[in-house]
Amino acid sequence: MWEILNAAGIDPAPRRSGPTWKHFLSVQAKGIVAVDFVHVDTVFLKRIYALIVVEHGTRRAHLAGITANPTGAWTVQAARNLLVEFGERVDTLTFVLRDRDSRFTRAFDAVFVADGIRILASPPQAPRANAICERMIGSLRRELLDRLLIVNEQHLRRVLTVYLRHFNTARPHRSLQQLAPAQAETRPPTPIDLADHRVRRRPILGGLTSEYEIVA
Repeated sequence: MWEILNAAGIDPAPRRSGPTWKHFLSVQAKGIVAVDFVHVDTVFLKRIYALIVVEHGTRRAHLAGITANPTGAWTVQAARNLLVEFGERVDTLTFVLRDRDSRFTRAFDAVFVADGIRILASPPQAPRANAICERMIGSLRRELLDRLLIVNEQHLRRVLTVYLRHFNTARPHRSLQQLAPAQAETRPPTPIDLADHRVRRRPILGGLTSEYEIVA
């Protein structure tokens, strides 16, 4: 190819002067939410889908909905419900990052565009372009879904709700200097010497994971 272009007198394309995708996402993190589906097969071999939303700036995760039939119309309604959940914080959103799944229709995009939020579609077959949401879904599988047998939609909703509360309020994140997402929006807690306190372990989801707190 180089020989053909060289023979035709065509010079190499200049390097892009703009920011890289990674740099762009880092700079705009506070205004980006990423969305993606995770699927779960129940004990009765029925496949259920959950729509997961992650805020880039704080890593806070949301459950936008659960269904066995994620049509375009269902996804549009899930988008509307998500904006209602964000409430006044919608004004802080600038971009919605999604992949090119056919369930993310033009009507889905229009829900966000109507509020002045731009849509970022990741390149085809490039999961790393939506790496934060992909990593969140990976954590869901390793820490929850691969270790539980799910019975039905109600069961999945219940365990996801409990896990995401734990994820947002108690699970430390390296990207947040070991703070939980809820702590990323406030001042970090004052360091203390645990040797001077009693610590209580509280099992979550029947002991699947644990939270720790100081005994008053």
